[in-house]
Amino acid sequence: MTPSKQQLHWMYETMVTSRRFEETIEKIYLEGKQPVFNMASGPIPGEMHLSNGQEPVAVGVCAHLEKEDIVTATHRPHHEAIAKGVDLKRMAAEIFGRATGLSGGRGGHMHLFDPEVNFACAGIIAQGMGPAVGAALSRKMQGKPGVAVAFIGEGAANQGAFHEAMNLAALWKLPFVCVIEDNSWGISVAKKDSTAVARNDVRGAAYGVPGVYVGGNDPWKIFEAAGEAVTRARAGDGPTLIEAETFRLAGHFMGDAEGYRPKGEKEALFARDPIPAMRKRLLDEGSADEAQLKELEARAEARVAEAIDFARSSPAPAPGDALTEIFA
Repeated sequence: MTPSKQQLHWMYETMVTSRRFEETIEKIYLEGKQPVFNMASGPIPGEMHLSNGQEPVAVGVCAHLEKEDIVTATHRPHHEAIAKGVDLKRMAAEIFGRATGLSGGRGGHMHLFDPEVNFACAGIIAQGMGPAVGAALSRKMQGKPGVAVAFIGEGAANQGAFHEAMNLAALWKLPFVCVIEDNSWGISVAKKDSTAVARNDVRGAAYGVPGVYVGGNDPWKIFEAAGEAVTRARAGDGPTLIEAETFRLAGHFMGDAEGYRPKGEKEALFARDPIPAMRKRLLDEGSADEAQLKELEARAEARVAEAIDFARSSPAPAPGDALTEIFA
């Protein structure tokens, strides 16, 4: 399964949009937090987990998804939210804690919800597995179209929720795909120090479902693997487990000193940055020319600027609304 030129252009533009969005958020996040880092200060208080470097996984999978398909993501969700089509202006406003945000500023960047495109994420490790499998079950029971995809980190594959959800998805032959983003680090713990198997795709055998490994943080290869998995799910043939090798170019969270990384690791990762690599390949293979890529990049830049301006200019939630839209 090979992406068309149109799909490749969308994938590249979406990757650039995600990267520019996070680069902008990163600068704003540090406002008011220097010279002494204080997580509670500045226009974006709280934790911030960046997904830069992991963009190929989001676009390779979401290129196959429709509006009715369901996606659950992790505490590092921006690339997947953007690839699924979450409203970027309302997403930015939510991150800023503004009243115009997706949840009125109540959720922040780890709790982005957009029912218009069936996207949700949460900060609890492996938390998205159960809701995604439940959504897949509801689609099957109601005879409605839609595939559910749960994006999790490699550390989440050691959680009980992962195994329970995979077991039920396989048992009931649900239209479900689990995508494990293996960035090698569960916070500051290396995968080899926390996981008994070198690759989580082998765990698919325990549930009688295909396990697929995709190396190289390659958007073409991820597109191919995800296309086969989504097609299988839509055909009623059950779930697939995909582990995609990727990497994060930032720390676990903003402010992470990253002392756990081996010397030279980050420099080597930046040399493999997937966005310049994809740009070069598009040019080399004739899938895009320089003018087309610059147009895609300019469009991404403009979209991010508009979203950030919207967020900055949006009002803060009214204090009187603090107790509305909650369960008592």
